Amino acid sequence: MNGNAVCSPSHAPTPRRRNPQGTHSFSSLTVGGSRSARGLGIGALALSVLLLAGCQGQESAAEPELLKVRAQTVEPADYAATVTLTGVIAAQTVGNLSFRVGGRVAERIVDVGQHVEKGAVLARLDPQAQQSDLKAAQANLDAAQAQSRQASAAFDRQKKLLGQGFTTRRDYDQAEQAMRTAQASVQASQSQVADARESLSFTELRASAAGIITARDVEIGQVVQAAQTVFTIAEDGDRDAVFGVQETLVASNATEVPRVTITLISDPKITAEGRVREVSPVIDPASGSVRIKVAVPRTPAAMQLGAAVTGMVMAKPRKAIILPWEALASIDGNPAVWIIDPATRQVSMTTIGILAYDAGIIVVDKGLEAGQSVVTAGGQLLHPGQAVEIAEDGQ
Repeated sequence: MNGNAVCSPSHAPTPRRRNPQGTHSFSSLTVGGSRSARGLGIGALALSVLLLAGCQGQESAAEPELLKVRAQTVEPADYAATVTLTGVIAAQTVGNLSFRVGGRVAERIVDVGQHVEKGAVLARLDPQAQQSDLKAAQANLDAAQAQSRQASAAFDRQKKLLGQGFTTRRDYDQAEQAMRTAQASVQASQSQVADARESLSFTELRASAAGIITARDVEIGQVVQAAQTVFTIAEDGDRDAVFGVQETLVASNATEVPRVTITLISDPKITAEGRVREVSPVIDPASGSVRIKVAVPRTPAAMQLGAAVTGMVMAKPRKAIILPWEALASIDGNPAVWIIDPATRQVSMTTIGILAYDAGIIVVDKGLEAGQSVVTAGGQLLHPGQAVEIAEDGQ
């Protein structure tokens, strides 16, 4: 065979056929022929086998099909990380109300959840002791006033007599002193009566400001001490949104006071803008978070006390590379991506720095340069140095 021979059906061995005498043959050679004829038949069969093997070798030597992958050209873009947390609406000012005198609770007028106006009576103590004190103070005042009138009359007489020369200077001075002492006694008694009246008024607990009662700590018949908390009131006005925030988030924004978008969970159409006004200096040992209060000026009426809200904070935008999460690979436990060489179409892996993980994307700030081509799909089938073909859209 010469070097121009090709594989075709004409080079295959001639199939066996039965001759009229019932003997098998290859071409026109009979099995029962001479030994030289049989040798020629075997040689022809071996040659056919070699030709078939050569054709299979040519097919296997053909260039293999390239693996198709999806790729994205690296282009830095502005990225602003967002953090969304869940919190509750709370009052900016919460007051603890208590009686200023001790006694037995005789009446409780309001309960938790009620809205009260400023000066409204919330509860009353049994006023018997204070009423007795007021009566005693009033009696002392009456006696002091009687003594003062008598002393004043005596002084007036001594004054007239001294002018006529019928009394001594000493008697005049004594009368004046007695009058002034009686007048001072009246003033002291008046103060005692005022104190007794005030103590009697303290048996009624009144709201210091308009608001909602959020807690009650006494029952009717209970004996309370002065300054013991009886009610807790959330005063009307602008509200706070209170959140439990991870310490790392607080530390990363220590020099910034970001604006917060507050959204009502039950009705996402209701939103408000807030600003951080208080950051707790300690970590809550129960939750391991830092308590942050966000002031909500002109709080919408629908954001009532205890309403669940979300707070979204957007960080300052910065340049970064945004890739789909499918592009992420790993080298020795470090994040990496596959890079395509534009000249050879061969892939290699390079480590990257991750700025943030977000929904469906990774944000890269280190390890890539603008214009590079990154594999975004099919990377799990690659190995270093492998040549690939970039798939078109829809493939």
